[in-house]
Amino acid sequence: MFLAQEICDKFHVIHADIYRWFNISFDIFGRTTTPQQTEITQDIFQRLWNRGFVLQDTVEQLRCESCARFLADRFVEGVCPFCGYEEARGDQCDKCGKLINAIELKNPQCKLCRSCPVVKSSQHLFLDLPKLEDRLEEWLGKTLPGSDWTPNARFIIRSWLRDGLKPRCITRDLKWGTPVPLEGFENKVFYVWFDATFGYLSITANYTDQWEKWWKNPEQVNLYQFMAKDNVPFHGLVFPCSALGAEDNYTLVSHLIATEYLNYEDGKFSKSRGVGVFGDMAQDTGIPADIWRFYLLYIRPEGQDSAFSWTDMLLKNNSELLNNLGNFINRAGMFVSKFFGGYVPEMVLTSDDQRLLAHVTLELHHYHQLLEKVRIRDALRSILTISRHGNQYIQVNEPWKRIKGNEADRQRAGTVTGLAVNIAALLSIMLQPYMPTVSTTIAAQLQLPLPACSILSTDFLCTLPAGHQIGTVSPLFQKLENDQIESLKQRFGGGQAKASRKPTDVETVTTDVETVTTAGPQQIKVLMDEVTKQGNIVRELKAQKADKNQVAAEVAKLLELKKQLALAEGKPLETPKGKKKK
Repeated sequence: MFLAQEICDKFHVIHADIYRWFNISFDIFGRTTTPQQTEITQDIFQRLWNRGFVLQDTVEQLRCESCARFLADRFVEGVCPFCGYEEARGDQCDKCGKLINAIELKNPQCKLCRSCPVVKSSQHLFLDLPKLEDRLEEWLGKTLPGSDWTPNARFIIRSWLRDGLKPRCITRDLKWGTPVPLEGFENKVFYVWFDATFGYLSITANYTDQWEKWWKNPEQVNLYQFMAKDNVPFHGLVFPCSALGAEDNYTLVSHLIATEYLNYEDGKFSKSRGVGVFGDMAQDTGIPADIWRFYLLYIRPEGQDSAFSWTDMLLKNNSELLNNLGNFINRAGMFVSKFFGGYVPEMVLTSDDQRLLAHVTLELHHYHQLLEKVRIRDALRSILTISRHGNQYIQVNEPWKRIKGNEADRQRAGTVTGLAVNIAALLSIMLQPYMPTVSTTIAAQLQLPLPACSILSTDFLCTLPAGHQIGTVSPLFQKLENDQIESLKQRFGGGQAKASRKPTDVETVTTDVETVTTAGPQQIKVLMDEVTKQGNIVRELKAQKADKNQVAAEVAKLLELKKQLALAEGKPLETPKGKKKK
């Protein structure tokens, strides 16, 4: 059996390898199993204890008699008391997002042995959130106006405050964790969501002994934090209350950026059921890390839930990357190589060129503004819009024809080519946060000067002057094939295959039964959303003139969804109409 430390060591390496493959960089990729974590956590606790912000109370907990231990929240599963979700964890429901005390679960089960745990009493410590509520409200009143907290983060914190804060248990009957420095609690550790957020401080302390310049300097530090919405209560409420109560001038979050949920195809990701592709699996798909980065940021659930779709990933790669972005940058570079010997030609700008530059500059301004507001997905679309303008510019001006004409035509071909390759250089810099490998490849192909790569101006600048020599130009992206994607879809489909799908609240209906049972409003809404999504996929495939077999397969899915929707709404099914005989 693995010791807890061995498990932490193992997965720390696995996660570091995943981030390295995805080209995600850190000043330090740390962990909370360090002496600094214990020291900082215990110091904050002692300050809270000394100021009267910690309570003692008896808690009823779930204990598994078969395993002979109190169960950590992650080892309990049951029915959510709020929404009825059948796989809610012992601390939080993944469906409705509400925090739960494990004993509140209906039909709880020990995840280790699947036996039914019993309720036992134990003495525990609580963070007195009601006593800290006024301080939190005052801090929020100063922080939220003018900040970039996302609407869902604001809503979640306000809903907690509206319902009234309650004391929150911060200890557990476990052996693994940060020890509680209080007499009578020597056999307990701090609850992970009390001290995990202190890891930001302790990991910085492992990086530099000057860590307080960042974490005890709220006047000069502008702190951004990124998370899914289920982590908002811990970062936007529990941690700020702990820091405010400690009264040690801690830096608190200035901008809390929370996403909605990312779903998988028509359902949810599930490791246990083998549904979905996860970080350590992406490398084995044969799809480069930059393509993953692009697609996941393209569908980033910024304002509402979104879904990962293999078919959509193929479409976005082949249309947006291959046919749009890659096509423009490759053509611009190839024209320089083929028509001008690899040297950027002289440019004499016309009103049409100035009009193009105005469009490019406008999108560049949007890009800056959107990133400042942490609208990462929308800023990516500005990049693609610029490359679309570039493609249209090349198509209208046809430099491959003008280069064969008179002197004026050849000069025009030079201007179009020079301007296009400078826009390609701009795109390489804009792409850096999204696709770092592709960005570096473009910069190398165009021999972009290093100073130009280090900063992005808010206005369009000519970084490749006339006479600049570029390098060897080659395609940036590869087409994703239908067979390849279909294979991956099957590989990561897990229990979502139709053969194993269980009936929902819509009763199974056979073709020889006249009566139809209608579904509830929620199920009908889900089906309507699925029909809309599938309809968009079909339309996009047809617009791209995709393979007929692929279009037919997606149309069949759409028809099946429409059939399910009709059944759910209690409508009679339409029988296929044959051709009339003449």
